[in-house]
Amino acid sequence: MRAQDAPARPAEAWVIQGRLEMVRFRRFRRWESIVMLVALAGALSAARGVAADRKAAPPPSAPFSFADFAWVPGNAGASERPLTAGPFTGEFRMDDAYHYSFADPRDGTISGSSEVFRHGEFQVTQLGFGGDIFYKNVMGRVMTQFGMYSTTTPRNDASPGRGQWRMDDAYRYLSEAYGGYHLDAMHGINIQAGIFMSYIGLWSYYNADNWTYQPSYVSSNTPWFFNGARVQIFPSDKLKIEPWLINGWQSYGRFNDAPGGGGQILWRPNGSVSVVGNQYIGKDTFGNLNRLRVHTDDSFMAKYYDHPDRTISKAAWSLTFDAGGESGGGVTMKDQYFLGFMAYHRLWFDHDRYGLTVGGGAISNPGRYLVLVPPINGATAFSGIDPAYFTANPGDPFKAWDMQVTTDYAPEPFVTFRLEYNYRAANTPYFAGRGGVTPPGGNQGAPGSFVSGWTPDLVKVERRLSLAMLVKM
Repeated sequence: MRAQDAPARPAEAWVIQGRLEMVRFRRFRRWESIVMLVALAGALSAARGVAADRKAAPPPSAPFSFADFAWVPGNAGASERPLTAGPFTGEFRMDDAYHYSFADPRDGTISGSSEVFRHGEFQVTQLGFGGDIFYKNVMGRVMTQFGMYSTTTPRNDASPGRGQWRMDDAYRYLSEAYGGYHLDAMHGINIQAGIFMSYIGLWSYYNADNWTYQPSYVSSNTPWFFNGARVQIFPSDKLKIEPWLINGWQSYGRFNDAPGGGGQILWRPNGSVSVVGNQYIGKDTFGNLNRLRVHTDDSFMAKYYDHPDRTISKAAWSLTFDAGGESGGGVTMKDQYFLGFMAYHRLWFDHDRYGLTVGGGAISNPGRYLVLVPPINGATAFSGIDPAYFTANPGDPFKAWDMQVTTDYAPEPFVTFRLEYNYRAANTPYFAGRGGVTPPGGNQGAPGSFVSGWTPDLVKVERRLSLAMLVKM
């Protein structure tokens, strides 16, 4: 069972469900900010009227509480919450992993992933403390991110390079930090602002919540978080409508002169089907005021087998399609677009103690605007890389594909031991080879700059094994 299926007060279930299902959307122009504020004012006014009319009526059912959606990828684990005290529901996360790349890079660096970073070492990907609070319809959530995520996630955001105050340092130890207010209208309305998880690409930022450790590119290369505001509207217990107004595409600040925006629609007609669509628009090219990005991310999930007392206890599959592009500021969508998919099949065994997932996907991204910057000589999304090593010019082709085979063992719903094999490939040298991506003696000069007499060792294929212990309670 997922947290939203736990026997909880209706308002608490609304909060937990809203967090678990959060998805990702992006930037609107300034006039769209006004539209968002008008819509919010209308929702508040309508909510007051509806609440007054329903004072004597029984409370409506909590969203998606009519079935067990523990099988859905990206959901959170056990329904039991042992760290609960009064209005606060605590949460602890520990993600420790050992990754082995068959290329055996000399500098121990793994390139091209937003989940896997070091070779041949035990590393804490995330250590998180936090939880949810709900009191008199006022809500909040905080979750820390100590470990590798506190360095690797901020380096993929170029927005701190615009202006002062080092936002990457200000936020690096927080994966979630938001507050809000719950309205008792329809099946619930949540108004929230802060940093919250974005589920574009279906998979969760937290590996314990997913069917695999390494997701395919349409998830790994799309946003994990947003900084902004959202309104979660639940017209029924089967439908969520969620508009966003945010700073940008996985960014702490704005890249240019406009925020980003978008929205999500989540529909679950029954306990065996989940459909989610995410749409985004924004200006996300650092320093380019005229380039506009659009993106759509749509997933269909189905559970087709459910017999808890049999050897195979559950079976389900997921399919995700992504498409988008950029135009203006020197490019057209002919040169600068994104197409991709990922598909996974999962089996659960022995009362869900064991799991087996097989799947993968592929992308085509001319212009490489969603390709993760290889960490050559300390390169970041802001610094970029010397073109002698890797380019991202309009029309530069980038095609990549991958597959994963994942086995899980969960002796208790609070811990998962995971073994995974990954095969990843690209049409251009991209992954770290034997020689690594770090100059002899360490990084030299400005991040991503040219180093005379040295060349990074990039290869077209990566094969690796991962062993992880994922604790969540």
